[in-house]
Amino acid sequence: MFFGAGNLIFPPYLGMTSGSEWLVGFACFIFVDVVLSCVGIFALNAAGGANAAIEGTLGRVPGLAMNTAAILCTGVLIATPRTAATTYEMAVMPLIGDGMGLAPFSVLFFALVLALTFRQSRVVGIVGKVLTPLLVLGIIVLVAAGVVNPIGDVGAPHSAHVAQDGILAGYQAMDIIACVGFAIVIQDAVRADGYTARRSQLKVMALASCVAAVLLALIYGGLTYLGAMTGLSFGPELNQAQLIVEITKHLMGETGVLVLGVVVGLACLTTAIGLTGATASYFERVTRGRLPYRAGVLIVIGCGLLICNLGLEAIIALATPILSVVCPPFMTTVVLILFLRRIHTTWAYKGAALGALVASVVIVAHDSFGLAPFVTALPLYEFGFSWLPFAAAGGIIGWLAARPAGRSRDLLDAPVEKALEEEGSPVG
Repeated sequence: MFFGAGNLIFPPYLGMTSGSEWLVGFACFIFVDVVLSCVGIFALNAAGGANAAIEGTLGRVPGLAMNTAAILCTGVLIATPRTAATTYEMAVMPLIGDGMGLAPFSVLFFALVLALTFRQSRVVGIVGKVLTPLLVLGIIVLVAAGVVNPIGDVGAPHSAHVAQDGILAGYQAMDIIACVGFAIVIQDAVRADGYTARRSQLKVMALASCVAAVLLALIYGGLTYLGAMTGLSFGPELNQAQLIVEITKHLMGETGVLVLGVVVGLACLTTAIGLTGATASYFERVTRGRLPYRAGVLIVIGCGLLICNLGLEAIIALATPILSVVCPPFMTTVVLILFLRRIHTTWAYKGAALGALVASVVIVAHDSFGLAPFVTALPLYEFGFSWLPFAAAGGIIGWLAARPAGRSRDLLDAPVEKALEEEGSPVG
Protein backbone atom coordinates (compact mmCIF):
# COMPACT_ATOMS: atom_id res chain seq x y z
CA MET A 1 0.00 0.00 0.00
CA PHE A 2 2.85 2.39 0.75
CA PHE A 3 4.33 1.92 -2.72
CA GLY A 4 1.93 3.95 -4.84
CA ALA A 5 2.43 4.64 -8.52
CA GLY A 6 2.31 8.36 -7.84
CA ASN A 7 5.14 8.14 -5.31
CA LEU A 8 7.77 6.64 -7.59
CA ILE A 9 8.33 10.03 -9.28
CA PHE A 10 9.91 11.61 -6.19
CA PRO A 11 13.05 9.54 -5.40
CA PRO A 12 14.67 9.91 -8.86
CA TYR A 13 14.13 13.67 -8.81
CA LEU A 14 15.52 13.86 -5.29
CA GLY A 15 18.58 11.91 -6.45
CA MET A 16 19.08 14.20 -9.43
CA THR A 17 18.90 17.41 -7.36
CA SER A 18 21.01 15.91 -4.54
CA GLY A 19 23.82 14.72 -6.81
CA SER A 20 26.84 13.55 -4.83
CA GLU A 21 24.86 14.05 -1.60
CA TRP A 22 22.07 11.71 -2.68
CA LEU A 23 22.54 9.45 0.34
CA VAL A 24 21.74 12.39 2.64
CA GLY A 25 18.57 13.24 0.74
CA PHE A 26 17.59 9.58 0.56
CA ALA A 27 18.12 9.07 4.31
CA CYS A 28 15.85 12.02 5.13
CA PHE A 29 13.23 10.85 2.63
CA ILE A 30 13.22 7.27 3.88
CA PHE A 31 13.03 8.38 7.53
CA VAL A 32 9.94 10.53 6.97
CA ASP A 33 8.15 8.40 4.39
CA VAL A 34 9.02 4.82 5.31
CA VAL A 35 10.39 4.57 8.85
CA LEU A 36 7.84 6.85 10.52
CA SER A 37 4.98 5.41 8.46
CA CYS A 38 5.82 1.82 9.40
CA VAL A 39 6.29 2.85 13.03
CA GLY A 40 2.95 4.63 12.79
CA ILE A 41 1.15 1.50 11.57
CA PHE A 42 2.40 -0.45 14.58
CA ALA A 43 1.88 2.35 17.12
CA LEU A 44 -1.67 3.15 16.03
CA ASN A 45 -2.79 -0.46 16.12
CA ALA A 46 -1.01 -1.09 19.42
CA ALA A 47 -3.04 1.79 20.86
CA GLY A 48 -6.37 0.21 19.98
CA GLY A 49 -6.82 1.28 16.37
CA ALA A 50 -6.02 4.36 14.31
CA ASN A 51 -9.08 6.49 15.00
CA ALA A 52 -9.14 5.54 18.69
CA ALA A 53 -5.44 6.38 19.03
CA ILE A 54 -5.63 9.79 17.36
CA GLU A 55 -8.88 10.92 18.97
CA GLY A 56 -8.01 9.18 22.24
CA THR A 57 -4.76 11.08 22.71
CA LEU A 58 -5.71 14.47 21.25
CA GLY A 59 -9.38 14.58 22.16
CA ARG A 60 -12.38 14.13 19.89
CA VAL A 61 -12.41 17.52 18.16
CA PRO A 62 -8.64 17.90 17.55
CA GLY A 63 -8.43 14.23 16.58
CA LEU A 64 -11.32 14.59 14.16
CA ALA A 65 -9.69 17.71 12.70
CA MET A 66 -6.40 15.86 12.20
CA ASN A 67 -8.07 12.86 10.57
CA THR A 68 -10.11 15.16 8.32
CA ALA A 69 -6.97 17.06 7.29
CA ALA A 70 -5.39 13.75 6.28
CA ILE A 71 -8.44 12.76 4.24
CA LEU A 72 -8.60 16.16 2.53
CA CYS A 73 -4.92 15.95 1.56
CA THR A 74 -4.99 12.37 0.31
CA GLY A 75 -8.47 12.29 -1.17
CA VAL A 76 -9.35 15.79 -2.34
CA LEU A 77 -6.60 18.39 -2.60
CA ILE A 78 -3.42 16.56 -3.56
CA ALA A 79 -3.19 12.81 -4.08
CA THR A 80 -6.28 12.19 -6.22
CA PRO A 81 -5.69 15.04 -8.71
CA ARG A 82 -1.98 14.17 -8.75
CA THR A 83 -2.73 10.63 -9.90
CA ALA A 84 -4.47 12.04 -12.97
CA ALA A 85 -1.70 14.55 -13.70
CA THR A 86 0.96 11.85 -13.25
CA THR A 87 -0.89 9.52 -15.63
CA TYR A 88 -1.02 12.29 -18.22
CA GLU A 89 2.71 13.03 -17.90
CA MET A 90 3.86 9.39 -17.90
CA ALA A 91 1.30 7.54 -20.01
CA VAL A 92 -0.20 10.07 -22.43
CA MET A 93 2.47 12.66 -23.21
CA PRO A 94 5.24 10.13 -24.07
CA LEU A 95 2.89 8.23 -26.39
CA ILE A 96 0.86 10.88 -28.22
CA GLY A 97 2.56 14.12 -27.24
CA ASP A 98 0.20 17.08 -27.50
CA GLY A 99 -2.40 15.02 -29.35
CA MET A 100 -4.61 15.21 -26.26
CA GLY A 101 -4.51 18.12 -23.86
CA LEU A 102 -4.66 17.78 -20.10
CA ALA A 103 -8.24 19.10 -19.91
CA PRO A 104 -9.92 16.49 -22.15
CA PHE A 105 -7.75 13.75 -20.66
CA SER A 106 -8.73 14.71 -17.11
CA VAL A 107 -12.42 14.58 -18.06
CA LEU A 108 -11.95 11.07 -19.44
CA PHE A 109 -9.87 9.97 -16.44
CA PHE A 110 -12.34 11.18 -13.83
CA ALA A 111 -15.31 9.88 -15.81
CA LEU A 112 -13.79 6.41 -15.43
CA VAL A 113 -13.14 7.06 -11.75
CA LEU A 114 -16.75 8.17 -11.30
CA ALA A 115 -18.22 5.15 -13.06
CA LEU A 116 -16.07 2.60 -11.25
CA THR A 117 -16.40 4.27 -7.84
CA PHE A 118 -20.18 4.35 -8.10
CA ARG A 119 -20.24 0.68 -8.98
CA GLN A 120 -17.59 -0.16 -6.36
CA SER A 121 -16.44 -2.82 -8.78
CA ARG A 122 -14.44 -5.78 -7.48
CA VAL A 123 -12.52 -5.64 -10.76
CA VAL A 124 -10.65 -2.59 -9.46
CA GLY A 125 -9.34 -4.51 -6.45
CA ILE A 126 -8.34 -7.48 -8.56
CA VAL A 127 -6.56 -5.29 -11.12
CA GLY A 128 -4.81 -3.40 -8.33
CA LYS A 129 -3.46 -6.64 -6.86
CA VAL A 130 -2.01 -7.55 -10.25
CA LEU A 131 -0.65 -4.10 -11.15
CA THR A 132 1.30 -3.43 -7.97
CA PRO A 133 3.54 -6.52 -8.32
CA LEU A 134 4.02 -5.67 -12.01
CA LEU A 135 4.98 -2.12 -11.10
CA VAL A 136 7.45 -3.30 -8.45
CA LEU A 137 8.94 -5.82 -10.91
CA GLY A 138 9.27 -3.12 -13.55
CA ILE A 139 11.07 -0.80 -11.12
CA ILE A 140 13.45 -3.60 -10.07
CA VAL A 141 14.29 -4.27 -13.73
CA LEU A 142 14.78 -0.53 -14.33
CA VAL A 143 17.09 -0.13 -11.34
CA ALA A 144 19.07 -3.24 -12.31
CA ALA A 145 19.50 -1.87 -15.84
CA GLY A 146 20.73 1.42 -14.38
CA VAL A 147 23.28 -0.32 -12.18
CA VAL A 148 24.60 -2.51 -15.01
CA ASN A 149 24.58 0.28 -17.59
CA PRO A 150 24.85 3.62 -15.73
CA ILE A 151 23.37 6.65 -17.45
CA GLY A 152 26.28 8.83 -16.37
CA ASP A 153 28.31 9.98 -13.41
CA VAL A 154 27.06 11.54 -10.21
CA GLY A 155 27.40 15.31 -10.40
CA ALA A 156 27.40 18.15 -7.91
CA PRO A 157 24.15 18.85 -6.06
CA HIS A 158 21.68 21.15 -7.84
CA SER A 159 20.25 22.08 -4.43
CA ALA A 160 21.81 23.82 -1.44
CA HIS A 161 19.32 22.19 0.96
CA VAL A 162 19.53 18.46 0.28
CA ALA A 163 18.28 17.38 3.72
CA GLN A 164 15.26 19.69 3.51
CA ASP A 165 14.53 18.42 0.00
CA GLY A 166 14.53 14.87 1.33
CA ILE A 167 12.12 15.80 4.12
CA LEU A 168 9.78 17.60 1.69
CA ALA A 169 9.87 14.67 -0.73
CA GLY A 170 8.85 12.45 2.18
CA TYR A 171 5.95 14.79 2.91
CA GLN A 172 4.90 14.66 -0.76
CA ALA A 173 4.65 10.87 -0.61
CA MET A 174 2.04 11.41 2.14
CA ASP A 175 2.44 7.95 3.65
CA ILE A 176 2.88 9.45 7.12
CA ILE A 177 -0.66 10.84 7.04
CA ALA A 178 -2.09 7.95 5.04
CA CYS A 179 -0.87 5.48 7.66
CA VAL A 180 -4.01 6.27 9.69
CA GLY A 181 -6.16 4.69 7.00
CA PHE A 182 -3.59 1.99 6.25
CA ALA A 183 -3.52 0.97 9.92
CA ILE A 184 -7.23 0.17 9.83
CA VAL A 185 -6.91 -1.89 6.64
CA ILE A 186 -3.89 -3.81 7.94
CA GLN A 187 -5.55 -4.54 11.27
CA ASP A 188 -8.61 -5.95 9.48
CA ALA A 189 -6.38 -8.06 7.21
CA VAL A 190 -4.46 -9.50 10.17
CA ARG A 191 -7.71 -10.43 11.92
CA ALA A 192 -9.04 -12.00 8.72
CA ASP A 193 -5.94 -14.21 8.61
CA GLY A 194 -6.91 -15.72 11.94
CA TYR A 195 -4.76 -13.73 14.38
CA THR A 196 -7.22 -12.93 17.17
CA ALA A 197 -4.95 -12.43 20.19
CA ARG A 198 -3.57 -8.92 20.65
CA ARG A 199 0.02 -10.08 21.13
CA SER A 200 0.00 -12.23 18.00
CA GLN A 201 -1.55 -9.38 16.00
CA LEU A 202 1.12 -6.95 17.13
CA LYS A 203 3.93 -9.43 16.41
CA VAL A 204 2.64 -9.94 12.87
CA MET A 205 2.28 -6.18 12.34
CA ALA A 206 5.78 -5.52 13.69
CA LEU A 207 7.28 -8.14 11.38
CA ALA A 208 5.28 -6.89 8.39
CA SER A 209 6.32 -3.29 9.11
CA CYS A 210 10.01 -4.24 9.26
CA VAL A 211 9.84 -6.25 6.03
CA ALA A 212 7.93 -3.45 4.28
CA ALA A 213 10.47 -0.86 5.47
CA VAL A 214 13.41 -2.87 4.14
CA LEU A 215 11.79 -3.54 0.75
CA LEU A 216 10.67 0.06 0.32
CA ALA A 217 14.13 1.32 1.29
CA LEU A 218 15.70 -0.90 -1.38
CA ILE A 219 13.24 0.19 -4.09
CA TYR A 220 13.37 3.89 -3.24
CA GLY A 221 17.14 3.72 -2.75
CA GLY A 222 17.55 2.28 -6.23
CA LEU A 223 15.35 4.98 -7.75
CA THR A 224 17.25 7.72 -5.89
CA TYR A 225 20.53 6.28 -7.14
CA LEU A 226 19.23 6.29 -10.72
CA GLY A 227 18.34 9.93 -10.34
CA ALA A 228 21.76 10.78 -8.92
CA MET A 229 23.41 9.19 -11.97
CA THR A 230 21.53 11.60 -14.27
CA GLY A 231 22.92 14.75 -12.67
CA LEU A 232 25.26 15.48 -15.58
CA SER A 233 22.71 14.48 -18.25
CA PHE A 234 19.50 16.11 -17.04
CA GLY A 235 18.67 19.08 -14.86
CA PRO A 236 15.86 20.60 -12.79
CA GLU A 237 14.20 21.86 -15.98
CA LEU A 238 12.54 18.43 -16.14
CA ASN A 239 9.71 17.78 -13.70
CA GLN A 240 9.47 14.63 -11.59
CA ALA A 241 7.45 12.58 -14.08
CA GLN A 242 9.46 13.72 -17.11
CA LEU A 243 12.70 12.68 -15.41
CA ILE A 244 11.64 9.08 -14.79
CA VAL A 245 10.30 8.88 -18.36
CA GLU A 246 13.69 10.03 -19.69
CA ILE A 247 15.51 7.54 -17.44
CA THR A 248 13.29 4.73 -18.68
CA LYS A 249 13.76 5.77 -22.31
CA HIS A 250 17.55 5.83 -21.90
CA LEU A 251 17.72 2.43 -20.20
CA MET A 252 14.88 0.48 -21.82
CA GLY A 253 13.96 2.34 -24.98
CA GLU A 254 10.54 3.40 -26.25
CA THR A 255 9.08 -0.02 -25.45
CA GLY A 256 10.03 0.40 -21.81
CA VAL A 257 8.40 3.83 -21.74
CA LEU A 258 5.22 2.36 -23.25
CA VAL A 259 5.03 -0.51 -20.76
CA LEU A 260 5.84 1.69 -17.76
CA GLY A 261 3.32 4.30 -18.88
CA VAL A 262 0.50 1.77 -19.22
CA VAL A 263 1.21 0.11 -15.87
CA VAL A 264 1.59 3.43 -14.04
CA GLY A 265 -1.53 4.83 -15.69
CA LEU A 266 -3.69 1.87 -14.68
CA ALA A 267 -2.18 1.83 -11.20
CA CYS A 268 -2.90 5.55 -10.79
CA LEU A 269 -6.47 4.96 -11.95
CA THR A 270 -7.07 2.27 -9.34
CA THR A 271 -5.44 4.49 -6.70
CA ALA A 272 -7.76 7.37 -7.62
CA ILE A 273 -10.78 5.08 -7.40
CA GLY A 274 -9.72 3.81 -3.98
CA LEU A 275 -9.02 7.30 -2.63
CA THR A 276 -12.29 8.68 -3.98
CA GLY A 277 -14.34 5.88 -2.45
CA ALA A 278 -12.53 6.06 0.89
CA THR A 279 -12.97 9.85 1.07
CA ALA A 280 -16.68 9.67 0.27
CA SER A 281 -17.17 6.91 2.85
CA TYR A 282 -15.30 8.91 5.50
CA PHE A 283 -17.45 12.02 5.09
CA GLU A 284 -20.63 9.95 4.97
CA ARG A 285 -19.65 8.47 8.34
CA VAL A 286 -18.48 11.74 9.89
CA THR A 287 -21.63 13.62 8.81
CA ARG A 288 -23.80 10.66 9.88
CA GLY A 289 -25.28 10.32 6.43
CA ARG A 290 -25.98 14.00 5.82
CA LEU A 291 -23.41 13.87 3.01
CA PRO A 292 -24.35 10.67 1.15
CA TYR A 293 -21.68 8.49 -0.42
CA ARG A 294 -22.55 9.38 -4.01
CA ALA A 295 -22.65 13.11 -3.27
CA GLY A 296 -19.22 12.80 -1.66
CA VAL A 297 -17.91 11.01 -4.74
CA LEU A 298 -19.17 13.82 -6.98
CA ILE A 299 -17.50 16.47 -4.80
CA VAL A 300 -14.17 14.62 -4.81
CA ILE A 301 -14.38 14.14 -8.58
CA GLY A 302 -15.20 17.82 -9.14
CA CYS A 303 -12.30 19.02 -6.98
CA GLY A 304 -9.94 16.53 -8.59
CA LEU A 305 -10.94 17.65 -12.07
CA LEU A 306 -10.28 21.31 -11.27
CA ILE A 307 -7.00 20.82 -9.41
CA CYS A 308 -5.65 18.29 -11.92
CA ASN A 309 -5.76 20.91 -14.66
CA LEU A 310 -3.23 23.02 -12.80
CA GLY A 311 -0.64 20.48 -13.98
CA LEU A 312 1.71 18.20 -12.07
CA GLU A 313 4.31 20.83 -11.21
CA ALA A 314 1.68 23.23 -9.87
CA ILE A 315 0.03 20.48 -7.80
CA ILE A 316 3.38 19.57 -6.22
CA ALA A 317 4.10 23.25 -5.56
CA LEU A 318 0.65 23.67 -4.00
CA ALA A 319 1.16 20.59 -1.86
CA THR A 320 4.49 21.71 -0.39
CA PRO A 321 3.20 24.37 2.06
CA ILE A 322 0.06 22.37 2.88
CA LEU A 323 1.96 19.20 3.74
CA SER A 324 4.68 21.16 5.54
CA VAL A 325 1.95 22.30 7.95
CA VAL A 326 -0.05 19.06 8.18
CA CYS A 327 2.74 16.45 8.44
CA PRO A 328 4.70 17.62 11.53
CA PRO A 329 1.71 17.37 13.94
CA PHE A 330 0.99 13.91 12.52
CA MET A 331 4.60 12.83 12.94
CA THR A 332 4.66 14.18 16.49
CA THR A 333 1.44 12.44 17.51
CA VAL A 334 2.39 9.10 15.94
CA VAL A 335 5.78 9.05 17.68
CA LEU A 336 4.29 10.02 21.05
CA ILE A 337 1.68 7.26 20.78
CA LEU A 338 4.60 4.85 21.14
CA PHE A 339 4.95 6.14 24.71
CA LEU A 340 1.35 5.69 25.85
CA ARG A 341 2.55 3.70 28.86
CA ARG A 342 4.60 6.68 30.05
CA ILE A 343 2.51 9.65 28.93
CA HIS A 344 -1.01 9.36 30.30
CA THR A 345 -2.38 12.86 29.83
CA THR A 346 -3.97 14.24 26.69
CA TRP A 347 -2.54 17.65 27.56
CA ALA A 348 0.95 16.47 26.64
CA TYR A 349 -0.21 15.18 23.25
CA LYS A 350 -2.24 18.30 22.55
CA GLY A 351 0.65 20.56 23.57
CA ALA A 352 3.16 18.71 21.39
CA ALA A 353 0.86 18.65 18.35
CA LEU A 354 -0.01 22.32 18.83
CA GLY A 355 3.66 23.26 19.16
CA ALA A 356 4.48 21.40 15.95
CA LEU A 357 1.53 23.01 14.16
CA VAL A 358 2.31 26.59 15.20
CA ALA A 359 6.00 26.22 14.38
CA SER A 360 5.18 24.68 11.00
CA VAL A 361 2.86 27.56 10.10
CA VAL A 362 5.60 30.08 10.94
CA ILE A 363 8.22 28.12 9.00
CA VAL A 364 5.96 27.86 5.95
CA ALA A 365 5.25 31.59 6.20
CA HIS A 366 8.99 32.14 5.83
CA ASP A 367 9.74 29.50 3.21
CA SER A 368 6.75 30.31 0.99
CA PHE A 369 6.19 34.02 1.54
CA GLY A 370 9.45 35.40 2.95
CA LEU A 371 7.91 36.30 6.31
CA ALA A 372 9.44 35.66 9.75
CA PRO A 373 13.12 35.80 8.69
CA PHE A 374 14.24 34.69 12.17
CA VAL A 375 13.20 31.16 11.19
CA THR A 376 16.56 30.50 9.54
CA ALA A 377 18.26 30.86 12.93
CA LEU A 378 16.13 28.15 14.55
CA PRO A 379 17.81 24.90 15.60
CA LEU A 380 17.63 22.11 12.99
CA TYR A 381 16.37 24.47 10.28
CA GLU A 382 18.92 23.27 7.74
CA PHE A 383 17.73 19.69 8.33
CA GLY A 384 14.03 20.52 7.94
CA PHE A 385 13.18 19.75 11.57
CA SER A 386 13.10 23.22 13.12
CA TRP A 387 9.55 22.54 14.34
CA LEU A 388 10.81 19.70 16.56
CA PRO A 389 11.99 21.82 19.55
CA PHE A 390 8.59 23.55 19.60
CA ALA A 391 6.79 20.22 19.60
CA ALA A 392 8.96 19.07 22.50
CA ALA A 393 8.38 22.32 24.39
CA GLY A 394 4.62 22.13 23.80
CA GLY A 395 4.49 18.57 25.05
CA ILE A 396 6.47 19.39 28.20
CA ILE A 397 4.32 22.45 28.92
CA GLY A 398 1.15 20.40 28.46
CA TRP A 399 2.44 17.66 30.76
CA LEU A 400 3.48 20.16 33.45
CA ALA A 401 0.18 22.03 33.18
CA ALA A 402 -1.76 18.80 33.71
CA ARG A 403 -0.07 17.94 37.01
CA PRO A 404 -1.36 20.78 39.24
CA ALA A 405 -4.74 20.52 37.53
CA GLY A 406 -4.94 16.91 38.66
CA ARG A 407 -5.16 15.66 35.09
CA SER A 408 -1.85 13.88 34.77
CA ARG A 409 -3.66 10.57 34.18
CA ASP A 410 -6.57 11.60 31.96
CA LEU A 411 -5.77 9.48 28.91
CA LEU A 412 -9.29 9.62 27.70
CA ASP A 413 -10.85 7.05 25.46
CA ALA A 414 -11.47 3.54 26.73
CA PRO A 415 -10.14 1.86 23.55
CA VAL A 416 -6.67 3.21 24.28
CA GLU A 417 -6.54 1.97 27.87
CA LYS A 418 -8.21 -1.30 26.90
CA ALA A 419 -5.57 -1.94 24.23
CA LEU A 420 -2.80 -1.47 26.75
CA GLU A 421 -4.50 -3.73 29.28
CA GLU A 422 -5.00 -6.45 26.65
CA GLU A 423 -1.23 -6.49 26.12
CA GLY A 424 -0.89 -7.61 29.72
CA SER A 425 0.11 -4.40 31.46
CA PRO A 426 -2.40 -1.82 32.67
CA VAL A 427 -1.84 1.87 32.06
CA GLY A 428 0.56 3.27 34.59
